[in-house]
Amino acid sequence: MTILYKIIDAAAWERALDAGVFKGAAIDLTDGYIHLSTGAQAKETARFHFAGVENLLLVAIDESVIADYLKWEASRGGQLFPHVYGVIDPTQIIWAKPLPWDGAAHTFPAEFH
Repeated sequence: MTILYKIIDAAAWERALDAGVFKGAAIDLTDGYIHLSTGAQAKETARFHFAGVENLLLVAIDESVIADYLKWEASRGGQLFPHVYGVIDPTQIIWAKPLPWDGAAHTFPAEFH
């Protein structure tokens, strides 16, 4: 199983749970797809896009669950990043864990790999 990750504001994820669907964060809605990261990319994504941001969650998603809506596209530094052209059913995620800011970096949960 390949796990992909979404870094998201905890309140936005709570709204997705209440709605029964995750359509994306503001940047996702602007770009027209949901930005995800691989395990190898997630820490750099956190550092580059979320430095100093608190109240975040790291959401783990099985790639096979979203495969029909997933495209791998070049982004930062030419790396291929997973982008979801659709929505994510929050009941199908593996887990969502806090991603606390310690003043210098985000602390990734033990389940992250």
